[in-house]
Amino acid sequence: MKKVTPKKSLGQHFLTDLNIAQRIADSLELTEPMQVLEIGPGMGVLTQFLLQNPLVDLRVVELDHESVDYLLANFPNINGRVIEADFLKLNLDDLFAGKFCVIGNYPYNISSQIFFKVLDNRDKVPICSGMIQKEVAERLASKPGTKANGILSVLLQAYYDIEYLFTVHEHVFNPPPKVKSAVIRMRRNERTSLPCNDELFIKVVKTAFNQRRKMMRNSLSAMVREGVTLNEDVFMKRPEQLSVDDFIELTNLMESKINCQIDDAERVNS
Repeated sequence: MKKVTPKKSLGQHFLTDLNIAQRIADSLELTEPMQVLEIGPGMGVLTQFLLQNPLVDLRVVELDHESVDYLLANFPNINGRVIEADFLKLNLDDLFAGKFCVIGNYPYNISSQIFFKVLDNRDKVPICSGMIQKEVAERLASKPGTKANGILSVLLQAYYDIEYLFTVHEHVFNPPPKVKSAVIRMRRNERTSLPCNDELFIKVVKTAFNQRRKMMRNSLSAMVREGVTLNEDVFMKRPEQLSVDDFIELTNLMESKINCQIDDAERVNS
């Protein structure tokens, strides 16, 4: 069967280097049998190595019908393991009763959405690894105090330890992308929940980084009524300077100040 034609609309850049594919497959570092979901297998360059691993109980999700036909024609042992669907629209609870790992050469145009979905399913996904745009990989693995630190890095690092594994250059793809790529690995940490209001935590992180050049006291001032002071030390910093723990502290401070203004309003109306 002829090779699959890469489709720009699906962000397809097919990896051609088998050594790199093997390294990506090995990045899961499984020590026990585990269900694994590969996203966007394309022509199966990564799939073939996952199928060879006796610890991997593999399923793949692929939106491109041409790729699905190619996989079924070239990998007989993948029959029954292919889900022709959009990963972002899948109900993962319907597919996996227990825990499962996620891996892939992720489409660059939806990689952030993929990681947000992994985050939503964090209690079922102990390991997520794969290849993404180098700039995004640097952002996800960034440390406090670096310009790369952002919304997704803080939200993911709240629940995952993230490693930047290695860089992949453009010439090992068909067609070559205009950017370098990188492979990362995310391991679920021991945090089962945040010691703060989870919804407010997300709102604080997003509000702060949407005005990342401002200090916290300025970017978050709209969340409290006029006259409420934001003068603690953490409010004097910019968002990229803060760790996950700093944002947890910040969220608890914001909640106390928001509750304070609610209490004040109730006293006025009583």
